[in-house]
Amino acid sequence: MTALAYIAAALAEIAGCFAFWAWLRLDKPIWWLVPGMASLALFAYLLTLVDAEHAGRTYAAYGGVYIVAALLWLWVVEGAKPDRWDLIGAAVCLGGAAIILFGPRGG
Repeated sequence: MTALAYIAAALAEIAGCFAFWAWLRLDKPIWWLVPGMASLALFAYLLTLVDAEHAGRTYAAYGGVYIVAALLWLWVVEGAKPDRWDLIGAAVCLGGAAIILFGPRGG
């Protein structure tokens, strides 16, 4: 469930932010902000579905998933293929996210 929530949240966040980018940088009409804001609200809701004791840890681990999703967006939506440095950086970030999310905690 955590992985699905993170993936859906990343897609919602990127889509919402892209709507603002398209309006401000690509001269799309202002109505692009309506689905963009709805997508950002969905993003925030989806992160609440992650079963974690602390919100900050949830957000920190999400960062790695977001980075991978952003690179996929770059490739699929924007048509720019990630280079090896993008892929190496994404792998490092995913590794860090896994450590944050699944690392043993003293209790």
